[in-house]
Amino acid sequence: MQETKKNGNASDHLANERTFLAWTRTSVGIMAFGFVVVKFSLFVKQLSLILGKKDLVQSKGYSSVAGIILVTVGAITSILSYLRYKSTERQLNQGEYKNSSFLITALTAFIFLVSIFLIVYLIVST
Repeated sequence: MQETKKNGNASDHLANERTFLAWTRTSVGIMAFGFVVVKFSLFVKQLSLILGKKDLVQSKGYSSVAGIILVTVGAITSILSYLRYKSTERQLNQGEYKNSSFLITALTAFIFLVSIFLIVYLIVST
């Protein structure tokens, strides 16, 4: 009979922490990209006013909305990654780890949808 080990070992907890830090970097990257999208939109609007070319900026630009959504998703990713970290920590301490791919699936689906939106946006705006 195999004995279930309690409290996990140090390498399990360190791997959990590295995974959490990777998700944190991902969420910061998503938020930074969203911030850049919003600020670039404002920069282009100001540049068009300085140059006196109103046709440089579309009146129905969605980059501000897209940027805000990206920052929001980055914040949500940060919260979900922390919850996942604590859940894994608890499971390791109990000796009963169960894999979950919800966060990976949700983030992959979101990135795919954003890429489709950006492709359509670029096609329509050019």
